[in-house]
Amino acid sequence: MKIVMLGAPGAGKGTQAKMIAEKYGIPHISTGDIFRANIKNGTELGKKAKTYMDQGALVPDELTLELIMDRFAKDDCKDGYVLDGFPRTIPQAEALRRALSEKGDKLDYAINVEVPDENIVNRMAGRRACLSCGGTYHIVYNPTKKEGICDACGGELVLRDDDKPETVAKRLDVYHTQTQPLIEFYAGEKILKEVDGTKDVAEVFDAITAILAGSVDA
Repeated sequence: MKIVMLGAPGAGKGTQAKMIAEKYGIPHISTGDIFRANIKNGTELGKKAKTYMDQGALVPDELTLELIMDRFAKDDCKDGYVLDGFPRTIPQAEALRRALSEKGDKLDYAINVEVPDENIVNRMAGRRACLSCGGTYHIVYNPTKKEGICDACGGELVLRDDDKPETVAKRLDVYHTQTQPLIEFYAGEKILKEVDGTKDVAEVFDAITAILAGSVDA
């Protein structure tokens, strides 16, 4: 069961990806995790990626894909995986399709967690992060016992710049321009499934597991 997660920043696809991975015993694969693991382990691919990251530059698509395909080759991916954060553009999606096809492989599902922009802006504006331990909360969905204070360490909570409405709006603009076309791409591949991400996290997960039931039962 090979899955790619789609959705705007703040739609909750990362949360759902982790829940899918846990339920089905398959790895949750994000590009950030791959970069960090390869750099930490001092691999050749990691060293190449680090040269770009140290300069504050984006890791080129070709290298990112090479790192992802290397991760897919690991034993824990034999029953599938949940890919989160890649591809972000049509050229990346086409390159991934080619790379998988060359190994006689393909994705089974592209799951789009659909949430309107207005909901995302409101949702992310309610996020709070701890300056001390990095813990994250939400003033509505996951509030702290004491307002503005981290439950875990007692540190001060702040609204991160990334979560401010004006920043979120810019990120959504980039998403609609670069990443949303992936929805049509995977619809054309006949693997797109959409779920309503405005519902409760558990309800969204139930909708996804209902979609995946056909794959698991087959």
